[in-house]
Amino acid sequence: MQQDLMERVRQHRLGIVYTTIAFFAWGVLPFYWKALQEVPTVEILAHRILWSFVFIFLVLAIRKRIKPRELLKNTRSRNSLIVTSLLIGLNWLTYVYAVNSDRIVEASMGYYINPLFSVFLGIVILKERLNLVQLSAFVLACTGVLYLTFEYGRFPWIAVLLAGAFGLYGLFKKTSNLESLPSLLIETMFLAPIALGIIIYQALITKGALFNSSPKIDLLLIFAGVATTLPLYWFAQGAKRIPLSSVGFLQYIAPTLMLFIGVFLYHETFTLAHVISFGFIWIALIMYSLTLMKTSRSSGGITKVERGAS
Repeated sequence: MQQDLMERVRQHRLGIVYTTIAFFAWGVLPFYWKALQEVPTVEILAHRILWSFVFIFLVLAIRKRIKPRELLKNTRSRNSLIVTSLLIGLNWLTYVYAVNSDRIVEASMGYYINPLFSVFLGIVILKERLNLVQLSAFVLACTGVLYLTFEYGRFPWIAVLLAGAFGLYGLFKKTSNLESLPSLLIETMFLAPIALGIIIYQALITKGALFNSSPKIDLLLIFAGVATTLPLYWFAQGAKRIPLSSVGFLQYIAPTLMLFIGVFLYHETFTLAHVISFGFIWIALIMYSLTLMKTSRSSGGITKVERGAS
């Protein structure tokens, strides 16, 4: 019994480490895409998709877990994967565009409001019920977004698009009950022909960035798949070992790092309107996290969470 307790403690600590590393990696990912700023956004996305597919294929092949037929033979799973492949492609494209158009702050807002957008989807699509605190948190987050829109004079479409695409992605993953890496393999497989077509087109028309720029750019493009997939693997390993409430708190590491990187390292605009807007969102997230912790405790600690973005 003592050994079982020690093993549970060890697994919990390991889960915290894995999850923290995953969110830290997602938080500093802007550095990676910023280093590729000279490459067109669509071309970066194409390499990200293609090399993610190659890397995941190799990992699953080594682990002898490539079973695409099992995922594709079910019509519902196949249709779900087609939709999630489009959503993850949209999310990745928007994120890279945000980083390389100096809108990291807005991207961080998207990942702050994502949990609350997922709550909204739960109400509308899954017919879930909200308590008063959760409803208040959602209203506060909406207030923050609307305040920035009217005060700053521009709708934060990047934030809303990131939260929307990722929220819908999470919804489909939740209802499909598929494992992260095998399903991501299929998603990138669906997108790989388009990605390869873009790379070939760029190579023929503009010579393309790969092998026509610098060794640094070549390596960054090729390892884009590793940079995309490793944090997802770490997250999957961590999330299954710790309660959902712990994941709920740790997930804010990524947008917080992104916000600091955008403001203090890349000197993006952060006005009083941003402070007030983010203030509404942060208060909403504190309220949401507290209800998440309470729910997790009462249900014995739910650990299943899906992620595939950034």
